[in-house]
Amino acid sequence: MSTNVGTILQVNARDVGGGAERVAAALSEAYRRRGLHAYLAVGHAFGDDRDVLRVSMGEGHSQWYRSWRRIADKFGGAFRALDEWRGIESFHYPATYRLPDLPPHRPDVIHAHNLHGGFFDLRALPWLSRHYPLVLTLHDAWLLSGHCSHSFDCERWRSGCGSCPDLTIYPELRRDETAYNWQRKREIYAQSRLFVATPCNWLMQRVEQSMLAPAIVASKVIPNGVDTTIFKPSNKYAARKSLDIEPDARVLLFVASRMRENSFKDYETIRAAVRSLVEGADGSSVLLLALGDAEESMQVDALPVRSISFESDPVKVARYYQAADLYLHAAGADTFPLSILEALACGTPVIATAVGGIPEQVKSLRGDDQAGRWPEHPEQDATGMLVARGDSASMADAANMLLDNDYLRKQIARNAAQSARSRFDIEHQCDSYLNWYEEILCPS
Repeated sequence: MSTNVGTILQVNARDVGGGAERVAAALSEAYRRRGLHAYLAVGHAFGDDRDVLRVSMGEGHSQWYRSWRRIADKFGGAFRALDEWRGIESFHYPATYRLPDLPPHRPDVIHAHNLHGGFFDLRALPWLSRHYPLVLTLHDAWLLSGHCSHSFDCERWRSGCGSCPDLTIYPELRRDETAYNWQRKREIYAQSRLFVATPCNWLMQRVEQSMLAPAIVASKVIPNGVDTTIFKPSNKYAARKSLDIEPDARVLLFVASRMRENSFKDYETIRAAVRSLVEGADGSSVLLLALGDAEESMQVDALPVRSISFESDPVKVARYYQAADLYLHAAGADTFPLSILEALACGTPVIATAVGGIPEQVKSLRGDDQAGRWPEHPEQDATGMLVARGDSASMADAANMLLDNDYLRKQIARNAAQSARSRFDIEHQCDSYLNWYEEILCPS
């Protein structure tokens, strides 16, 4: 256990939700298992964890102060509304400066995750980083741009943004003030001292080429981890029976929050690939499990989709991976998705687009592209297959090949589970961060 780190304060937009939320929550649990005081400060709290602290200026102060604060918050809301109308990223969240006072113990380290989401004043970074070791884990590229969390093929983030090609990318803007937003972030970073982590080399390379680079005291690539005592191989037919799935069906799984409206996840490519599988199934039943979708299960163009709403219980989530033959991930933009790690840990072969850090997660089985043939035996370490972004035909071909070859699919499944245990266990991630905290607090 770490000897110089006693209290860790993590910061994130929410406590429950997508990848960044689950990473922060899992780290807090892992730290507490090590006997540390671990707290999570969030802008929007939805769970019931007593160690989750809401970023608020009113708590712990006198009635006079709280009254004054409510008045100030009303003005802050007006400023935020004006910023939104102008296309400016609003930082009018004065509670940010009180973050270190939230936990009952003074934090030895402040570890921030996603800072977009309407709760954090980025202008507090210089002050926070002067008074506390400030670790910043990037889960997307919002800190590097004038507004978007993923820039797709746009390269304007390198030189100053402006003339934004798509203001609708999350977090969307009404007007194009991306050049101003970019410049303001650069000025904030120039006064900050940050310890920056990313889950993959792909994102770290972008960080090193961005306006964030001058603020970095030290940096590390620390892959995300999952609990491999929960996400692990299990009997496929028992999992299917518990979920009322036909034992002999060809079952495909896709996991994403708000998948039909999520511009990053490219649900249409998944649908097109599965439609091709259905058309060539030769009487075999095909089922797509859409976990994280709010819409009702439906069948469109002979495509059977079972929609499952967001599930927070990891044990229940693991059953879907364990029941599936393949996990499909067609993201147009992504960083280091936890869903891929969860699938690998459950021994579910992954077919995914080769974007962002995904090629660092999936060791792809490659065939003879010119001859159009796949090798009879897999590479010893292959855990899935990678295809080009938006290429539903290649995704369908890869899925057909693995579904038709039991030996190949089962070998890749074994490789996937072993790879996840050795590379992506939450305890490895926890160790990496705790060791880094020690280096930061006690430099040699």
